[in-house]
Amino acid sequence: MADQPRRPRTLGDARTEAEAAFKKVTAKVAAPPPQQNAVPGIKEQVTLRIDQDVLEFFQEGGPGWQDRINEALRKAAGK
Repeated sequence: MADQPRRPRTLGDARTEAEAAFKKVTAKVAAPPPQQNAVPGIKEQVTLRIDQDVLEFFQEGGPGWQDRINEALRKAAGK
C-alpha cells in the first residue's frame, strides 16, 4: 500500500472537544461592576440641549430656574 496522507485534525476531534469542555468549565466569569445607587440630593453635572423658548420660560422666574427644570423633569418621569 502506498503511504496515505494523514487526515488533518478537525475541530470535532476528541482532543479539541475535551479542551473546549475544560476551558468552559474552568473559565472564570468576570463579576459585573457593582451598581451605583442614586443618592437623593446628589446632583450630577450633564450637558442638556433644550429649546430656547423652554429655557427662557424657566429663566423668567429668576434664580432657581435649574431647580425648576429638575422638578419638571422629575414630575415627567413620574417621581
